[in-house]
Amino acid sequence: MNDDQRPSGDRTRHLTPQERIARGKAARSVAPRSGHAEFRPTPERPDPLDVIRAQSAKRLPELVPIRYGRMSESPFRFYRGAAAIMAADLAGTPRTGITTQLCGDAHCLNFRLLASPERHLMFDINDFDETLPGPWEWDVKRLSASLVIAGRANGFSAKDRACVVAAAVRAYRQRMRALAELGDLDVWYTHLDADELQEQFASVLSADDSDRWRRTREAARARDTLQAFDKLTRVVDGRRQIAPDPPLLTRLADLLPEAPREALEQALGSLVERYSHTLQSDRRHLLEGYRYADAARKVVGVGSVGTRCWIILMLGKDAEDPLFLQAKEADESVLAPYTGARPFATQGERVVAGQRLMQATSDIFLGWERVHGIDGRLRDFYIRQLRDWKGVLATETMSPRRMELFGRACGATLARAHARSGDRVAIAAYLGGGDVFDRALTTFAELYADQNEKDHQALLDSIRAGRVPAEAA
Repeated sequence: MNDDQRPSGDRTRHLTPQERIARGKAARSVAPRSGHAEFRPTPERPDPLDVIRAQSAKRLPELVPIRYGRMSESPFRFYRGAAAIMAADLAGTPRTGITTQLCGDAHCLNFRLLASPERHLMFDINDFDETLPGPWEWDVKRLSASLVIAGRANGFSAKDRACVVAAAVRAYRQRMRALAELGDLDVWYTHLDADELQEQFASVLSADDSDRWRRTREAARARDTLQAFDKLTRVVDGRRQIAPDPPLLTRLADLLPEAPREALEQALGSLVERYSHTLQSDRRHLLEGYRYADAARKVVGVGSVGTRCWIILMLGKDAEDPLFLQAKEADESVLAPYTGARPFATQGERVVAGQRLMQATSDIFLGWERVHGIDGRLRDFYIRQLRDWKGVLATETMSPRRMELFGRACGATLARAHARSGDRVAIAAYLGGGDVFDRALTTFAELYADQNEKDHQALLDSIRAGRVPAEAA
């Protein structure tokens, strides 16, 4: 990453703390904290369906109806697939001028349980497809609106939703102010593991909530390579291969004729070999002990449906020693048209660099590569393990109190992620000790949830009119 690609906060690190505080307070005159409550779509706002169609035009056409089908299921599912729409909307909101590395899609379901290389269960951000340097407040706004949308889906009152959002933003503000007092190394080593999260909330969790949290942690630890191996593979004629489940999981053997399939298998094998050079040398040595066994195309997520995503089965010591890798296509970030950030050499490197910068600890097999597809086009991918102790906290089962605690964990985690790359002292000074920013975002989140519902309804209307193809899967 060259100097022009780093968050602008890096260029202020050698200012004195007093100068950084002054910078943060000065930003209040550029973007008053109360002004973040505003959201009014302009007459020039792009048609949200046009934004989605423009993305779909770059994707596998046979999978695009699945994307529309998933986005149509609820306003929250629509929101998960509408990061490009919100990026355009956020570009017209007040900016503090303080930049940090952004997740770019910081909705609440992208905060989850993940494994560290030391086999500790961590709570962290998971998805970095849209990561780029940009205004720190954009991530906070996307998180806040997602909590309102999730709360509406659960039937929460306006008062309960306001409490949830205020708790998340307050946690962000308070954690950022605490991190502003720490040295750079202390900030870098800061993390939140599952046991620490349990201790923080033990006094306010009911017995049922504590039991549910325990089961969530146990389920996350069970979601590993061996579980994926049992679930996703079978033995055919004495050979272990991926078990198809079309259209969501389709083996190469079923996807392409023999000659193109062989070319793609060679390309995937080459991808694994060459991507290993983006890993640390010890991790590259570990990967070299595995051999390519099989691959399949997998449909993932909501917003990502239609992008090229391959799962690759590797075998180590023997046929019962698996490693599942996921190679996911990386396209330009939805933030790129609005941040002015210069591109990386490849989009896969952009994703990996952002993830390593924001996460407290990352997958040991996280890397990137660029390959020629069977159509001759160059495509960028980032690669990671398919499953490694991943656990999602289901918002649809949360009470207002539990979602408030969840929001607090998300807000604090986002602050830690931003503090690693941006000017945490300036951000903390801008936010201050009062709740002006917290209250502003509770208003913004409700307004944006209203807009999201209108955009979701526009998609439903287009599907019913036959203008947009949708398929349940």
